[in-house]
Amino acid sequence: METTVLSAPPRLGPLYRAAALRRPSGKTLPERELRLDGVRADLAHLAEYNRVCGFRLRDELPATYPHVLAFPLALSLMTAADFPFPLLGLVHVANSIEVLRPLTSSDTFSLSVRAEALRPHARGTQLDVVATATAGAEPVWHGRSTYLRRDGSKSDKSPTTERPDATAVWKVPRRTGTDYAAASGDRNPIHTSRLLARAFGFRSTIAHGMWTKARCLAALEGRLPDAYTVAVAFKLPILLPATVEFAASGGHIAVHDRMTGKPHLTGTIVEPARSSSTAVPTP
Repeated sequence: METTVLSAPPRLGPLYRAAALRRPSGKTLPERELRLDGVRADLAHLAEYNRVCGFRLRDELPATYPHVLAFPLALSLMTAADFPFPLLGLVHVANSIEVLRPLTSSDTFSLSVRAEALRPHARGTQLDVVATATAGAEPVWHGRSTYLRRDGSKSDKSPTTERPDATAVWKVPRRTGTDYAAASGDRNPIHTSRLLARAFGFRSTIAHGMWTKARCLAALEGRLPDAYTVAVAFKLPILLPATVEFAASGGHIAVHDRMTGKPHLTGTIVEPARSSSTAVPTP
């Protein structure tokens, strides 16, 4: 696979314009990896991200924060001429993050992003966008985002999951979409504009899936080990504003609608294989 080393983070404005105008023509994923060296957290940006997602202000980076730093690289890859799908047609359906050791605000590291695993799905086609953070020659963080390109097929049934007992109830205000868009750079209009959200079939703006995942980890801050994997599936979107229930027990996490019980997110948090203990204590 070819590696393209970037001299600076890609600018998001031109990439969003490219996403709106580009007409993909390829049928395979690009055999190219983008890499950015010398990455370091901007303290003001980190503080704003922590505020929006519910993390405390501290030196250790949240497990979801490198995903935000890698987002411009992922967007550059996914809006290039050789990427086979239009960006606005992709749905983020799952995300897995592996923390090999904590990163801090004083760490300098490299980020690389590639696309892989193009595969059929009952509702279309799936692919993964994989990001890796490396400090020196040592990988310290991996992220894998799974996207679905729908082909018009309908699911056999609505997603159902067992509704666990809630450990917390969250009010999710309408501004969550715009606040997270500003903090993350992910400005998909379904999160920021009620008019455009309705054009895509939603009756209101929806929360970012990665905000929901980050909010779950913020609720467990101080109780997670130094190394763990957190994998989630994004179910039904959170229509803003909303009231949701969060549950965490025995290595499992979930977010459900407070009134209907419908699932928004389900996932697991586990420590490395060498340890048999789970990463999430029962609150």
